[in-house]
Amino acid sequence: MGDEVMEVRSVPITPRRGAGAGPTPPISAPPSQYHSPSLSRSPLLSSVGVETTTESHKTKTPRLSLTPRFITPLGSPIRKALHLTKLDPQDAWLPITESRNGNAFYAAFHALTSGIGIQALVLPVAFTVLGWSWGVITLTLAFIWQLYTLWILVQLHESESGTRYNRYLQLVNAAFGERLGKMLAVFPIMYLSGGTCTALIIIGGSTMKLFFQIVCGTTCHAKPLTTVEWYLIFTCAAVLLSQLPNLNSIAGVSLIGAITAVGYCTLIWVVSVAEGRMPGVSYDPVKAKSDIARIFGIFNALGIIAFAFRGHNLILEIQATMPSSEKHPSRVPMWRGVKAAYVLIAMCLFPLAIGGYWAYGHMIPANGGMLTALYAFHGRDVSRAVLGLTSLFVVINAVSSFQIYGMPMFDHIESQYTSRKKKAMPWWLRAISRAMFGFGCFFIAVAIPFLGSLAGLIGGLALPVTLAYPCFMWVMIKKPKRFSQMWCLNWGLGFLGMALSAILVAAGLWSVIHTGVKVSFFNPQ
Repeated sequence: MGDEVMEVRSVPITPRRGAGAGPTPPISAPPSQYHSPSLSRSPLLSSVGVETTTESHKTKTPRLSLTPRFITPLGSPIRKALHLTKLDPQDAWLPITESRNGNAFYAAFHALTSGIGIQALVLPVAFTVLGWSWGVITLTLAFIWQLYTLWILVQLHESESGTRYNRYLQLVNAAFGERLGKMLAVFPIMYLSGGTCTALIIIGGSTMKLFFQIVCGTTCHAKPLTTVEWYLIFTCAAVLLSQLPNLNSIAGVSLIGAITAVGYCTLIWVVSVAEGRMPGVSYDPVKAKSDIARIFGIFNALGIIAFAFRGHNLILEIQATMPSSEKHPSRVPMWRGVKAAYVLIAMCLFPLAIGGYWAYGHMIPANGGMLTALYAFHGRDVSRAVLGLTSLFVVINAVSSFQIYGMPMFDHIESQYTSRKKKAMPWWLRAISRAMFGFGCFFIAVAIPFLGSLAGLIGGLALPVTLAYPCFMWVMIKKPKRFSQMWCLNWGLGFLGMALSAILVAAGLWSVIHTGVKVSFFNPQ
């Protein structure tokens, strides 16, 4: 290096100008990027400071090839030898990668909040079709399967070449190519983000209405709000919290969401078991009217178990908030956080499924599951304080989950601005864009309140994101030896996941055609 002054350049997003167009001006990373832990170990960011010079006619800095947008690289031996670091300034401007101060605790909070949802409360419904043995076996195998695909995603976040795939879509594009990757993953990822936020408004607003009725009691003469008004109150709370700037900044929100998720799951199954089995409870599998109905009933039960596990579309984004280097890769603390989170998730899901089925058997309501059963069967036996606390936990968890599931959409919206303007989105425009997203979800929740009836059909299309795509991506990127154990395992699980997705879509279509859907636009109940 000698006394030469090193030039810091970001990787250009657009092709370089022609030779006769003059030198390309350097693009400096924003000041916030210099304080990022992922860059603090860079040889460029020494205590002397970072300087730029245009005196590149005598000594030219080695050029770097174009890299995909939004990808933050790690150090590699080649770049270490060249004393160069590839920087994409957009990473410092976008909410997912704006801050890299994350750790294993933050990862556990985010994974726990995104991994437990209201859909876990309907697990006993699947047992009414599968029975005790097959219900427990299927739930256990599904838990192991999705935990394995989580491990794959954590390992694939950092490539051997030093590239960090900070978003699920980036990893899909790297594995399958940009064209095929977008065809396979754009709709499922957008549905798992925007669709989940819409469902959270419906769940949160409805539970707020129930919480008011419990607290107010039968002697209360206050005029109750309409369902739409409760949706609006929930949306306003969610939009207000969404103004937190980046994924790391909502770690406290995710901690509260994780505590409340574990809280309402534990309260529901403990109260149900403590109150004892319902009179006349039966555990024999439900007998369908025809063979076709029996087969599709089994498929729907498998779908209920598969949909109980969620959050895989957010794992890479959560890991992107961590600092990383060759000596301290982010996959180590990330996997520690994920393991801790999923120990707690298992401690919630298995007691809910087993204890709920033991307490209610075939009486478990198909719509609402354990939450509906708690109010329907024990509304008078259990104190209002316990019922109200359970509802409050559900509402708080829904508001918290809205933040982490909305973050990929916030990131996508802001990336459209930064890619054109080459600067960070102003705070006022960021606030407007996030408010528009929140109230857009509110409009869909009010306009299409029967969206939950189509969850099985649409959810089947998104299932490969959790169970199939990670297995295929491992084979495409890691390239294990043909017919080796990992090669056979991942191809087998990948095709099994795609087959299960097709089966669930068919079962969802059959359910819509056979039972029908009560269509009521702009009339939520």
